[in-house]
Amino acid sequence: MPGGPSRRRVLAALVLAPVALSPLAGCAAVGVDDGPDPLIALADAARADALLAAAVVAAEPDLAARVDPLQAARTAHAAALDAEIARLAGAPEPGAAAAATPSPADPSAAPTAAELAELRAAVTASARAAAEAALGLPAERVGLVASISACCATYGAVLG
Repeated sequence: MPGGPSRRRVLAALVLAPVALSPLAGCAAVGVDDGPDPLIALADAARADALLAAAVVAAEPDLAARVDPLQAARTAHAAALDAEIARLAGAPEPGAAAAATPSPADPSAAPTAAELAELRAAVTASARAAAEAALGLPAERVGLVASISACCATYGAVLG
């Protein structure tokens, strides 16, 4: 076809259009304030999951080998999310108090074996929430949130 674009060029333009336009969409979204940072809820969930994991280990020390890595990971997730929230807000990174390991729950209120299932459900819900949040985040934040989602989904499967 002389004078018109080739089929190959049209297909390439269709394939590359979303990639070419994605930085523009990210720039437009940065200036818009649609409410609280979605990472705040993810960081809160990470801290809650770590506390629940600590409570499960306090009640069932035999589960420590399975649950301690989850507690450490969720504590690290909370710290990483807090650092990213602070970075975007232009605030200094949170101090050691925000990244501290959560203390286990009161042993007198020891959880039952059913709380291992509760921990699994909480971590699975955290995986879903992070996956959903990643869909609306700018590219520089997606990697962190997607890796947290994958980690939580894996721990959900391991605890199952």
